[in-house]
Amino acid sequence: MDTLAKKIVDAHGSLDEWHKFTSLTAKLEQGGALWGLKGHGGKLDETSVTVGLKEEWASHSPFGPFDKVSIFRPDSVILEDGEGQVLEELKHPRASFAGHSLETPWTEPQLAYFAGLAMWTYLNMPFILARPGVVTKSLPDWNENGETWRRLQVTFPPDIATHSNVQTLYVDADGLLKRHDYDVEIAGNTPGAHYVSEYVEVQGFKFPTSRKIFPRGPDGKSLPAPLVVSIDLSDIKLV
Repeated sequence: MDTLAKKIVDAHGSLDEWHKFTSLTAKLEQGGALWGLKGHGGKLDETSVTVGLKEEWASHSPFGPFDKVSIFRPDSVILEDGEGQVLEELKHPRASFAGHSLETPWTEPQLAYFAGLAMWTYLNMPFILARPGVVTKSLPDWNENGETWRRLQVTFPPDIATHSNVQTLYVDADGLLKRHDYDVEIAGNTPGAHYVSEYVEVQGFKFPTSRKIFPRGPDGKSLPAPLVVSIDLSDIKLV
């Protein structure tokens, strides 16, 4: 990690302590225009998610109104019923998004793939910066709303499933995340500006509990509408 990457990690908690845990669970309340646009309005409005901290996986429960459970991994997505019986499986899920635009509807397994990779990325950030193959580089500072934020470019290796290969973090003077930019490759490379706020401390780590994602313009500035996704987290626990 470069100097800024290390400062960001240290601001959120001890990396050595993080490595003592294997998973994280949180309750989610979600909104925004994306879910309805993709044909799944209301399906994940209130749910819980568990993500792996050593390997990349995530599970939403309930997944939809019929108490399904999703299991996301980079190479497969499985939907199960409440008894653990497999209802549907999608192998090599990334390839299924070929030719998609922002308006292209998703199947349920595709929704589970996006929701899984998104929450795995969010809840592992910034400790994900220390994973093998992740490359970081400082960028020029950014001014927004009267504040100056430092910026870090993050390049992910091919074995990590996330929004896009290259992403940008914005942090305040203390190293706490303020904004996270990426292009959603599986939705026509749609550019997003993801704002985080309302930090809480859980088991020695700092987590933002409010997340709001807006479109990002060609000049790098976020647009005030529409609200693409909102996420409010509670009951965060590491085990």
